[in-house]
Amino acid sequence: MTDTLFLTSDELEGLATPAEYVDAVREGYRQVGEGAPAYPRQKFFRSDPDGMFTSYAALLPETGVVGGYMYTSGFGAGNAWFVTPLFDAESGEPLAVLDGASMNPFKTGAAGAVAVDELARDDATTLAVIGSGSQARGQVHATATVRDFEEVRIFSPTPENREAFASEFDERLAADVRPVDSSAAALEGADVVITATKSGDPVFDGEDLEPGTHVTAMGQYQEGSHEIDTTTIERATYVPDLRERATFDAGAFLAALEDGVVDEDHVHADLGEVVAGSAPGRTSDDEITVFDSGGTGIETAAAADMLYRRALEADLGSTIDFAPASEALTGRLP
Repeated sequence: MTDTLFLTSDELEGLATPAEYVDAVREGYRQVGEGAPAYPRQKFFRSDPDGMFTSYAALLPETGVVGGYMYTSGFGAGNAWFVTPLFDAESGEPLAVLDGASMNPFKTGAAGAVAVDELARDDATTLAVIGSGSQARGQVHATATVRDFEEVRIFSPTPENREAFASEFDERLAADVRPVDSSAAALEGADVVITATKSGDPVFDGEDLEPGTHVTAMGQYQEGSHEIDTTTIERATYVPDLRERATFDAGAFLAALEDGVVDEDHVHADLGEVVAGSAPGRTSDDEITVFDSGGTGIETAAAADMLYRRALEADLGSTIDFAPASEALTGRLP
């Protein structure tokens, strides 16, 4: 038997700062950029009741862990449940099982922040956010650690949501944070644009992007749905979280391929390659860049390891027992 730590969402909440998430996730992407294995998500669907099961994983050899996410959404409960297993990459023993719900916006936001740090202009001061849910919050928390924004504009089609979001972050950030009544108003003069919505259709017109803008899009990861349009993909230096995902489930890129405005060579690099330095990030001040974030095991395993180590230091969690296969694979019935 081996003792494995179980950590609840409540125990994980507040265990690390957004900047610490960003540092851990950046290191994970560097390792993958240098050859560590990570693969796109697998998705399984059912109907009546409608539901989806998703899983993805990564092995980070220098961090010393392998882990990932598996979660359900929908089904009869109409909810989502996130489970994060974490294993020792040397021994293979299970280190921890995390209730991954509370860390989700922060580890995903950290991936977006790493991309902003690599792809946005150094002098970026104006941020546009389209979306007002938990994922948008995670993106803003993390992105504000890599650029000193002076102005943040929030658009959500529901006025009370964008107003509440703006009020919350106006108190948290040194920037002037305010709601606006259209995506076009949010984009005007923006240096960085974040889309974090549930929309399956584009939420802004790519022609409205000014030269030098960076876009992080993270709300859609399936064929047939895309919250950024094909014009944006066509105009931009395109960087997905994983190169393989661009033609697997990156809805915006697949739509651009179908429309014939780009080909597969339009993928500039994936984020790990940029972080590792094997591909350049931004190369000019007037370049439009896009980071297409669909979620990977990279940020999940990196963040889970950081939280696991913090929990050990703080003496948090409870232990559960796992039996090794050499003991448990008996093949005997009672």
